[in-house]
Amino acid sequence: MKRVAGREVEGAPHETLLVVDAVTGQNGLEQARQFLKVAGVTGIVLTKLDGTAKGGIAVAIAKELNLPIRYAGIGEKVDDLVVFDSEQYVNSLFE
Repeated sequence: MKRVAGREVEGAPHETLLVVDAVTGQNGLEQARQFLKVAGVTGIVLTKLDGTAKGGIAVAIAKELNLPIRYAGIGEKVDDLVVFDSEQYVNSLFE
């Protein structure tokens, strides 16, 4: 995939994002480790934050593997993929 992207857009890929479901359990950390080794992941997209899931595994992945959470999915529509706001995320944990 990287080779194809690089052929189409100079310098691509510029970012390699790992999509993590907010309901993913502790095995998500091991999955992230493996993807980091193989794909050179540079950030995380945290999906399904619109339900009761708090996305704690993404925080663990970000902390342990030093990867930023770039985007959050807060619904099912295209407009529901938003730039991750850590302050808003922390505040939502206490609501």
